[in-house]
Amino acid sequence: MKKKKLTTASGRPYTEFENSMTVGNRGPILLQDYFLHEDMAHFNRERIPERVVHAKGAGAFGTFTVTNDITQYTKAKIFSEIGKQTKMFARFSQVAGEKGSADSERDPRGFALKFYTEDGNWDLVGNNTPVFFIKDPKKFSHFIHTQKRDPKTNCKSWTMKWDFWSLTPESLHQVLILMSDRGTPLSYRNMNGYGSHTFSLFNKNNERIWVKFHFKTLQGIKNFNGKEADEMRGIDPDQAQRDLVETIEKKDFPKWALQIQLMTDEQAKTFKWNPFDITKVWFHKDFPLIDVGIMELNKIPENYFRDVEQSAFNPAHVIDGIGYSPDKMLQGRLLSYPDAHRYRLGTNYEQIPVNQCPYGHSNYQRDGLMQVGDNGGANPNYRPNSFDDIVVDESYKEPAMPMESNIADWFDRNENDDDHFTQPGILFSKVMNDQERKNTVSNIVSTMKDICGEKKDEIINRQLCHFFRADSQLGMAVSKGLGITINKKEINQIK
Repeated sequence: MKKKKLTTASGRPYTEFENSMTVGNRGPILLQDYFLHEDMAHFNRERIPERVVHAKGAGAFGTFTVTNDITQYTKAKIFSEIGKQTKMFARFSQVAGEKGSADSERDPRGFALKFYTEDGNWDLVGNNTPVFFIKDPKKFSHFIHTQKRDPKTNCKSWTMKWDFWSLTPESLHQVLILMSDRGTPLSYRNMNGYGSHTFSLFNKNNERIWVKFHFKTLQGIKNFNGKEADEMRGIDPDQAQRDLVETIEKKDFPKWALQIQLMTDEQAKTFKWNPFDITKVWFHKDFPLIDVGIMELNKIPENYFRDVEQSAFNPAHVIDGIGYSPDKMLQGRLLSYPDAHRYRLGTNYEQIPVNQCPYGHSNYQRDGLMQVGDNGGANPNYRPNSFDDIVVDESYKEPAMPMESNIADWFDRNENDDDHFTQPGILFSKVMNDQERKNTVSNIVSTMKDICGEKKDEIINRQLCHFFRADSQLGMAVSKGLGITINKKEINQIK
């Protein structure tokens, strides 16, 4: 292999890599030792701001292959024919922890996908759960603050978490999932992924239908129980990262099956719950899963920082044939995600290779920090103009989305949508098996025992009411675990 010269970043060959220039053998260092200062200045800036959420993660490249025809629902070119293969990148992550947190923490897992299509990049940015804690983006920063560190002690606080959840009953569905063993996946390979939000598909006739995306692991769902997760944090805090790397390097490529649920506009109007509420699911018996294709991850990035740390996913990045919905949380993310990327990576973050559309782009954005392309060359930076050949292709125009109202106001997010308990109750009593219910209760009790302070009893009692409203056996089991006696009269008053 041909050897390379050691150089500075500007390309100047450099010889004294280990010794600073000094006045004599024991004298002070000279300011003119440029590379010393260059190297240290670069080192001081190696850490870009970590993500506010999803700070620690693992990523891999792969492919998506279409196995079933859904062209009657969407004209998205990624799904245009059976057998079509699209390159992609996936990043898995913890939500609340910092970059140095353990992979086995009790936390939802991020499941972010970037598909490099000929109509631009499609980013599907979801979690390993089909629901979320809140349904209005105004509450998001406050929710995340409770998952981070106490401003006084700088420690994680179950008091903060349970206080917020008990005051936000819409969170119960996601809380039960988090407190089950699904809150501590065995590996990234052994968990499902969900777009979580309701999106829309539209076909070549511009007929729109609502959709939810599900990525079902073909490795099978496997989780740690609470005790195993606690032990793994001490054994190997990077266990999930290591597992993904080693598995792919052994060519045991992990796969997921993409399935979708569809709901017509007529069905949406008669659905028992708000179909655009991310704290709710669509039951499979009512809206069956439809097979679409297979996602396979088969290449670990050669440089983690270049591709995984600098990857940027944006729910606003849909492609022709895929659209948004009135989901409030989705609408909030359309603005906040690219804003976070511009803060963390710079206004030209989409020029970073992992974020680039490989099919190119044409627009009038210029300049800005870290402009590393041709910056548009000599072409005009304004429109309309008389000089370039960029045209608008009207065939990509999206169909109109009908609105249910022409009144703008601040509506209570729970108005006519305050059933926070039916679906969590079904999850606990009918979806979970006996062992899963037992582990869920154990995890809830162990964390609620850490609630402290003068508001302890108030927070516990408020959360217990939510559990009882969802399922009496859940409420009784948690009460017993906390050493609290509840009689039938009190249960009836709660219900």
